[in-house]
Amino acid sequence: MWSCSRGVDLRGSAGGSIHIAASAADFCDLHRRLKKSVKVINYNNINKSDRSLQRGESRLRWRCCSSTPTHADPSSATAAAGDEQQRLVVVGGGAAGVYGALRAKSLCPHLEVLVLEMGQLLSKVRISGGGRCNVTTGLFRDPKPLAGQYPRGHKELRGSYFLTHGPADTAAWFTQRGVALKTESDGRMFPESNSSASIIDCLLQEAKRIDGTEYIGCLTKAQVIKVSRKGQTFEISRGAVDSGGKNVVEASSVLLATGSASQGYKIARDLGHSIIEPVPSLFSFKVMDKALTELAGVSFQRVKAELELPNQKRRYPELVQDGPLLITHWGFSGPVVLRLSAWAARHLFSSKYTCVLWVDFTPKIELEELKALLVKHKQESQRSNMGSYSPEKLPLVKRFWIYLLERQGLDRDMKWARVSTKVLHQLALLLKRCPFSVCGKGEFKDEFVTAGGVPLAEVNLRTMESRICPGLFFAGEILDVDGVTGGFNFQNAWTGGYIAGTTVADRSTETVMASM
Repeated sequence: MWSCSRGVDLRGSAGGSIHIAASAADFCDLHRRLKKSVKVINYNNINKSDRSLQRGESRLRWRCCSSTPTHADPSSATAAAGDEQQRLVVVGGGAAGVYGALRAKSLCPHLEVLVLEMGQLLSKVRISGGGRCNVTTGLFRDPKPLAGQYPRGHKELRGSYFLTHGPADTAAWFTQRGVALKTESDGRMFPESNSSASIIDCLLQEAKRIDGTEYIGCLTKAQVIKVSRKGQTFEISRGAVDSGGKNVVEASSVLLATGSASQGYKIARDLGHSIIEPVPSLFSFKVMDKALTELAGVSFQRVKAELELPNQKRRYPELVQDGPLLITHWGFSGPVVLRLSAWAARHLFSSKYTCVLWVDFTPKIELEELKALLVKHKQESQRSNMGSYSPEKLPLVKRFWIYLLERQGLDRDMKWARVSTKVLHQLALLLKRCPFSVCGKGEFKDEFVTAGGVPLAEVNLRTMESRICPGLFFAGEILDVDGVTGGFNFQNAWTGGYIAGTTVADRSTETVMASM
């Protein structure tokens, strides 16, 4: 039997340890152990003063007083409260799903929480940021400019969304749990360890902070093939369903946090939602220029870049970005390219990833100033070869300077004295507005975010609950929300999971209190 007692304050911590299973036998055992650990809740001993639980501020302390039977009478009110009517199933074990599960369990320890992940837990967290994990951003604290970093979602997320749980809240959450974070010059926040393992370990350890008899169940390699609405509850089917129903679990709430997995979209469609067709976002550009790609590894601290799309009739401010640029073996990458790819994701998909990229390699120097700088350098270096070195004030390495000279039709061995002022002005124009023909996305399938998913109009962003199917919640990339590079996509995952977990916990508490 479960009862309330005054003890350790569990606010903000996860109410359970984590058990990971992979086989069908493990699934059955996990289901039994989950039911056994949180089967029946007895509220008879709760003082009236303790029943006025405020949202997110519950001061009830929970402990296991004695063991409970494996099976309980489903017809009784208390058994029903502890059975499927008090179960949250999270489909997807990524950042949004795990964070949501932890939040729900921390506010409502009696709630049975089961995470089903078709691959490995937090796999995207592990590889993100080159294995460092860009946890969130340190640039924006106000919701409006923060929302402006989301090509899909910049209007809808301006309200209470990030006020509920923003970057500062995320940073505090991890810091309070022993993960030291650092903010780099561009605003990206990483663990000081420079390892995503610090974030993963923190999330998994958080689920183990309470008595080992409580569980957040996690079943890996568990593909959910169907979620059906059965009256007031959901029936979640995993793999082939046998006559015994061993691969089926019931729940009162379902959190879909499947990222860009097609199965998540199918489940959402089956439950009545529409899907905006997903397309890649955050990818590098392929450029057919052999001389350029031979310079792979050359980088620029800051350029200004603009995309010109086929049949473009007006100029889009969001298609002009500045930031670091990197030459790759296939074209261009770097933050400025990734931001452009995010804002132009749907346009580029429609144009089959063909466009013109205009690059200003000297954004801090105006055109007329640049012309004068080149003329002055000619006067001071008349006996030098043009390819020997670039003018001192130009932030260009020698290899790229020679590339520009040859692209302009100038011999690297030509003396500065022989080049005309007109040619120098043309060279200045090339530095300020250099065109590159983009002919595709970067190779190696390097995109890791998608644009598209469940439309935000179909979800209440204050609760993350479906407006179409009550009891169904969404968080993370399954929604039509995607951010530019810099920790914004993870922040969307943390915020969505936090809000969904809070809502589920509040509903569960209200249900139990109403049954008393």
